[in-house]
Amino acid sequence: MNKMISILTAVIMSLSIASCGKDAPPSTPSAPPSPTSEPTSEPTLLDTMTVEEKVGQLLFVRCPEDEYIGALMEKKPGGILLFGRDFEGLTRDEVINKINALQSESTVPLFIGADEEGGTVVRVSSNPNLAPEKYESPQDIYNKGGMEAVEENAAEKSRLLLSLGVNMNLAPVADVSEDPDTYIYKRSFGQGYSQTADFISRVVSVMKNEGIYSVLKHFPGYGEVTGDSHEGSVYNEKSADAIRAEDLVPFKAGIDAGASCVLVSHNIVTGFDAENPASLSPAVHDILRNELGFNGVIMTDDIAMGAVADLDNVYVRAVNAGNDLLITTDYETGYSQILTAVENGDISMETLNAAVGHILTLKGLM
Repeated sequence: MNKMISILTAVIMSLSIASCGKDAPPSTPSAPPSPTSEPTSEPTLLDTMTVEEKVGQLLFVRCPEDEYIGALMEKKPGGILLFGRDFEGLTRDEVINKINALQSESTVPLFIGADEEGGTVVRVSSNPNLAPEKYESPQDIYNKGGMEAVEENAAEKSRLLLSLGVNMNLAPVADVSEDPDTYIYKRSFGQGYSQTADFISRVVSVMKNEGIYSVLKHFPGYGEVTGDSHEGSVYNEKSADAIRAEDLVPFKAGIDAGASCVLVSHNIVTGFDAENPASLSPAVHDILRNELGFNGVIMTDDIAMGAVADLDNVYVRAVNAGNDLLITTDYETGYSQILTAVENGDISMETLNAAVGHILTLKGLM
């Protein structure tokens, strides 16, 4: 009996072994893991630009006489700013052809800017070939027809400028003044802080809807001062707390409404920086970027103005302070200063790329 059990056990074990061998899949070596790699992205325009081309993009140049246009375009500027003389006596077609010619000579689309605030600053509508009459100031329009009339005027101005090829209006003025004796009063809305904020928000929204670049000015608020920074240094001695609670309110409203650019004044605002003009102050630019959350293009007021024109390395200081676009007439000095500073490390590539990145983003190229 025991012998029979042993035989049966042996048979069962042999069948089991045979069955396992028959059903088991053949062993194969494991495939080596696939190498992992990051997806490659196409280089951006910023990646392909030379240092010289990047430096050129920082310059917003007052349009020179026709015979000097070629020399300017060799520097590949970021924009060209047109003044009254550039429109004077020209027909609509002549203005359009002039601007189209400038754009055609640039490998990167240009900002074409003009100051058409209304009132005392009317570079375009001063020419009767372009507009039936000079645009009134926003405060005069408001006093006659209220905020609806202001919005209609902002839309009309925007459409006129765009029809000529001007894609940036250096407006609206966000400075607050209710005192006719102050320098900025006639260019301001002439109302208080909350009313000016409402004005700015509405005008920026209209300009955005019309498709023209807006420029809030003159950050952080000209204030109730009587001096003119075109002529020399101007001091705004209002406290930092008061400026934050009052003067910054219209700028914040404009930023929230989608302002394209903010122009920084050359005034020395002692509450924020007692040593440097606002345009050259890292502290002022930090407030604009980090407290007010502005991510667009920051530009200086005109560097030819008396408050800063004679300062050493003013263009380098302006870039390092946090400006992206520098309004200038003497573009050759600006270009040379900035390029030399980049080459010797006084302006870092990170700073240069950040500035050009803001410009290209606004142009829709990033």
